[in-house]
Amino acid sequence: MSKKNRKNNDSVHIGRVVLWVILILVAVIQIFPLVWLINFSLASSNEMFTTGLLVIPKKIQWGNYVKAFIDGHFLHYLKNSFLINGLAVFFVVFISIMAAFACKRMKWKLSNLVMTLLLLGMMIPIHTTLLPNYKIYSILGLTDTIWALLIPYVAFSLPQAMFLMTGFLGGVPVELEEAAVMDACGIYRIVFQIITPLLKPSIATVCIMTFLNNWNEFIMASTYLSSQTWKTLPFSVLEFTGQYSSNYAVQFAVMALTAAPAVIVYILLNKHITKGVAMGAVKG
Repeated sequence: MSKKNRKNNDSVHIGRVVLWVILILVAVIQIFPLVWLINFSLASSNEMFTTGLLVIPKKIQWGNYVKAFIDGHFLHYLKNSFLINGLAVFFVVFISIMAAFACKRMKWKLSNLVMTLLLLGMMIPIHTTLLPNYKIYSILGLTDTIWALLIPYVAFSLPQAMFLMTGFLGGVPVELEEAAVMDACGIYRIVFQIITPLLKPSIATVCIMTFLNNWNEFIMASTYLSSQTWKTLPFSVLEFTGQYSSNYAVQFAVMALTAAPAVIVYILLNKHITKGVAMGAVKG
């Protein structure tokens, strides 16, 4: 092997080592908040006031999780979170498929304008609409109802879903729809029986991302909801917040329980997110 090739191999090896070191450091930085959260949730409230980043509890406090589960009305808030997020995912997928087909496939004058306006929604932060939405909901009597959360969750998830659906729909052959029309298929049959099955990767991506984006949302829920009827899982933390003192250990346990479903969904379905986004970008 020549000296030149040996130097090239050494430089490639050093580059890989540096890359792995950087990736490991980034992974540790990203995972550390979760480790810190679990660590503090297993300690007592008195042990938290320490100078170190982590706590070594004298005795692991599993009772924090028991108290968080029972006294924090965990099952009630969990049911509301799954119901509201499930409905939001359904409406986002349903509307984005029809809107993407209408703007991408159907020929009408304002299709490009409507599509552009929908995609511009990605530039608007969801919490900038808190005050006007609250005013509208108060007039319509929608505050403290499930619709107070469903409407903004669906509205602000649609632009991203629309972007993914239109990108993926661009790679579906038009000939399939033309053949379906010649076989006397109606528009709804074409959309839901022919096109929708071909959009499974993007549908999976939209479902996961919509669920994760809305799961831990708290500001809108705390603004629009006053009773416990429709409050979601993040409200469980407030059950252990007093006027003068708080049970911090149990609060950390609540936050760990709240984050668990989202973390599990992301770990199990992460490949569907990257696959769907990549395929949609290539096909678009």
